[in-house]
Amino acid sequence: MEFIGHFFSLTVKLFALVTPPVVLSAFLSGTRTYDDAQKKRTALRSSVAVFVLGAMFYFMGEPLFSIFGITLDAFRIGAGTLLFLTAVSLMNETASRPYISPDAGEISIVPLAIPLAMGPATIGTIMVMGATDTGFMAKATGLLALAATALGIYAALRCAGRVERILGRTGIAVLSKLTGLLLAAIAAQVVFSGIRSFLR
Repeated sequence: MEFIGHFFSLTVKLFALVTPPVVLSAFLSGTRTYDDAQKKRTALRSSVAVFVLGAMFYFMGEPLFSIFGITLDAFRIGAGTLLFLTAVSLMNETASRPYISPDAGEISIVPLAIPLAMGPATIGTIMVMGATDTGFMAKATGLLALAATALGIYAALRCAGRVERILGRTGIAVLSKLTGLLLAAIAAQVVFSGIRSFLR
C-alpha cells in the first residue's frame, strides 16, 4: 500500500509539473494542418522525449550537486522559487494559451517536450526528487511514475481534439490556471522543505 500511495502521489505531482493544459493548447495550434497519423507520431515523440529527459535529470541530480558543490537544500529553494514563478506565469492569459504556427515544422521535441513540458522549473524539481529518493525501490517508483506521466501526456495529446470540443479554448485556459495553483502549492512545499532542512 505504501508503494502504491507513493507512486500515485509522485505521478500526480509529475503530471502537474509537465503542465498538460499548456502542452495540449500548443499541440492543438501546431497540428491544425496535420492528419491523424502525423498527430499520432508527434504525440508519441513528445511523450517519449518527456520520459527520456525526465529519467535523465531524475538520475543526474545527485551527481551534479556533488560536482558543483551545491547542497540539496539550496537547490530545493532555487527550484521551488523557479517553479513558483512558472505557476504565476500560468495565471497569465497569454502564457496559459501558447500559440504555435501550423507551419512551424517538427514540433514534437521543440517546443512541446522542451520547454513547454520540460522547462527549467520542471527539470529542477525532478532533479530534487531524484536526489531525495534514495534506495532501489524509491528510484524504481520514480522511474515508473515518470513512465506513467509520459503515458498520460501521450493520452492527453491523442485526445486533444475531443478535449477541445468538450471544453473549448476557454476551458483549457481554465485548466491551465488550476494547474498553476497546484504548481504554486508544490513550489511552496519544496521551498519550505529546503528552508526547514537548511535551518536544522
